[in-house]
This record gives sequence, C-alpha cells and structure tokens, in this order.
Amino acid sequence: MNSVLTALRVFEEVATTQPVGLSDVSKRLDVPKSTVQRCLKTLAEAGWLRPSTTNAGQWVITGRAFSLGSAMSSGDDLREVALSELNRLQTETGETVHLAVPDGNELVLIERLDSAHQLRAFLALGTRLPLHAASTGKAYLASLPDERIENFLATELPSLTEHTVTDPAALREEIAEIRARGYAVTEQGLHDGIAAVAVALRGRGGTVRGCFSISGPASRLTPDLFADYGAKALAARDAIERRLP
Repeated sequence: MNSVLTALRVFEEVATTQPVGLSDVSKRLDVPKSTVQRCLKTLAEAGWLRPSTTNAGQWVITGRAFSLGSAMSSGDDLREVALSELNRLQTETGETVHLAVPDGNELVLIERLDSAHQLRAFLALGTRLPLHAASTGKAYLASLPDERIENFLATELPSLTEHTVTDPAALREEIAEIRARGYAVTEQGLHDGIAAVAVALRGRGGTVRGCFSISGPASRLTPDLFADYGAKALAARDAIERRLP
C-alpha cells in the first residue's frame, strides 16, 4: 500500500510541476531518488507518464491522464451540449475556439476547434490555464464570489509574459469590467502574440460549468474586434445555456 501511495504522490507532483526531473521530485516529496525512479518507471510502463521530448531528463504526464479527467469533467454533457454552437462560433470568427472546465484555482482545456489559418492560436488538450492570465481564467474568476476572488488574489500570481497582469488592484478593476460587459479579454497575457475573448457558461443552478474563448494572433485579433467578438461569444453562451441542465 505504501508503494502505491508513493507512486500516486509522484504522479501528482509531475502533473503539478511538469516538466520535472527525478532530483526535483525526490527533493519536493522527501523520497529517495531510487524510490522515485522506480515509481517513474512503473508509471511510464502503465502509460501515465513519459519522458519529455523537449527537456532531457524530465518527465510529463501523458494524454491518458487527460482522457480520464476529461471524461469525468465533461460527463455531464457540457461538451456535447456546447459543441454545435462552438463550431458555429469558430466558423463565424475564423479563429480557434477553446473550451475549458474549472479545476481548483485553474481551468483544464477539454476541447479545441482549430482555425483554418496557418497562423493561429494553439493550446494542447489538457493544458491547465491560470485564472489571472488566460481569458477563460479571467471569465471564470469574475464569476466567483468576492471572498474567493480575494483569496485567489492573495496567492502568488506569476508573470507568464511581460503583459501578464499580476497586480491585485489592476485585476480587481478588470474583474469589475468583465462583470459589467459579460466577457473577458487578454492581450498577450498568457502567451506572447496571442489575444483572446472569453465568457463563462452557467448551468441552470447558476454554477459556472465551463468557459470558452475565441483566440487568435494579436496581429489579427486586434482590440477593435473585442466588442464584436464579445457580442458573438455572449450570443453563443446564451444559446448553450438554454440547453444546459
């Protein structure tokens, strides 16, 4: 039983900090390197972890973990209900549409409808999105009660690009704007060169079930399009929410 618990701890550490190396996992968990190495090998053989293809000596989780999590997250038919409207939105705007669901203080990407443009926004399924930097994250953050927002703003907010907003006061102002207009925007706050417009999806009980965004190169998805794309996203949101249980 102890070996199983240790393997689970190793998996969780890799999932949280990936890509990560053997030594770092050992230090963070205070577990001998030899034990961590056995766990990594076992988890890799089982299909849950794999060596990073871009960072030698480091490990990442596989799509198997995402597939299971995605099935659980979208088990209430959110993806199925939303997909037709999101497809229409992607066709109408010509940009990539991402759908993500809440998971603690992050969102997890569960669907991506790609733009036909050669230059386009791209996030891998299973990507974890920070609430203060991603447009979907900000849309979700603005939907939360003020107490939860303050608790989140009291945590460390890393800068992912030079445009990432990390100042709590500035984020409070942005949250107020999102609540007033109904949609969130980011201009290169998550990735350099990418802009996005996003809205939150609520079930009939009022709980946010997910968020979706229209994302594209900042050179094409310019600020003069935000209001238009925001209106299109809100129309899609309304159509989806009418069908959500």
